[in-house]
Amino acid sequence: MNRTRMSALLLALALLTGLLAGCAPQNADPTSTPSAAPVIESAQPSAEPTVSADRPAVNLAMLSGPTGMGAAKLMADNTDGLTLNDYTVTVAAQPTDLTGKLTSGELDIAALPTNVAATLYNKTNGAIQMLALNTLGVLYILENGDSIQSIADLAGKTVYATGQGANPEYVLNYLLRANGLEPGVDVTIEWKATGEEVSALMLSGDADVAMLPVPAATSVLMQSSDIRAAIDLNDAWTQTGAEGTMTMGCVVVRTEFAQENPQAVENFLEEYADSIAYVRDNPDEAAALVVEAGIVPKEPIAKAAIPQANLVCITGSDMLSIQEYYQVLWDADPSSIGGSIPDDAFYYMP
Repeated sequence: MNRTRMSALLLALALLTGLLAGCAPQNADPTSTPSAAPVIESAQPSAEPTVSADRPAVNLAMLSGPTGMGAAKLMADNTDGLTLNDYTVTVAAQPTDLTGKLTSGELDIAALPTNVAATLYNKTNGAIQMLALNTLGVLYILENGDSIQSIADLAGKTVYATGQGANPEYVLNYLLRANGLEPGVDVTIEWKATGEEVSALMLSGDADVAMLPVPAATSVLMQSSDIRAAIDLNDAWTQTGAEGTMTMGCVVVRTEFAQENPQAVENFLEEYADSIAYVRDNPDEAAALVVEAGIVPKEPIAKAAIPQANLVCITGSDMLSIQEYYQVLWDADPSSIGGSIPDDAFYYMP
């Protein structure tokens, strides 16, 4: 064999060896455990796990808007095959798109407004449990003008809003009554199906006052210099002397799934906590992931909204802090949380 053919053969063997090494499977690390702290404090997520092909399957659903934003990093990692669980992910616009699928078993874990979670728990005799609180207050009163400085200034106004039958309606009703105003009598409330409808009315000038959550409120403020954030409802809540913290979003799990798949639930809590920490602490990078996930439509809006979204990850016994908020909702309207304040079995505490 001449020197040229021998060199070519050696080169081919070297390339084949490199290819085989590059395709060799990586060892999984199944020993990871959930973070001990229930509230996320770390600025960066933990190192990306190495996973095997045998990952627990989880049907996961998030809502567009603030309650879904914290899952964006988890969703991106799942697409890349880097999560401990193998998630099939749904992003829905309304909680009603998810509640039936939870009770039927089509979904295992889902984000919901906290009042919807309590209602579903009560109506299904404990078929779901709360895994984590993920979003504090994100509601704002927006005004085309400068006449509103407090909730009391809403007297005689028409407020356009979205969120009827969920936290926004009950929070607004509570705050109005705490300020001596009766909803529908002293203040007219026009409920719309989506934030897009309310936003369009504000931007066209057909509405002067609106209540919107982040990121819809963020988008409106970015598009019009004539519209201002008149009231942060977190501040209004505190000013009324209401007990507890306005806590609007959470993640729930089917009780049966949690009992049969405790490792998958632990995996989710670890990965979700890391995801929320990443999104909250890296808004520039996370904004692109939020848009890719279909949670917010535009990257500049996502980037501006992340710091306003009050993202948290509160788990374990610390979730009991929401009971004071539930008490306020129950006092205002027992049906807002399904007729009763959930008992301790509602909270996932293995």
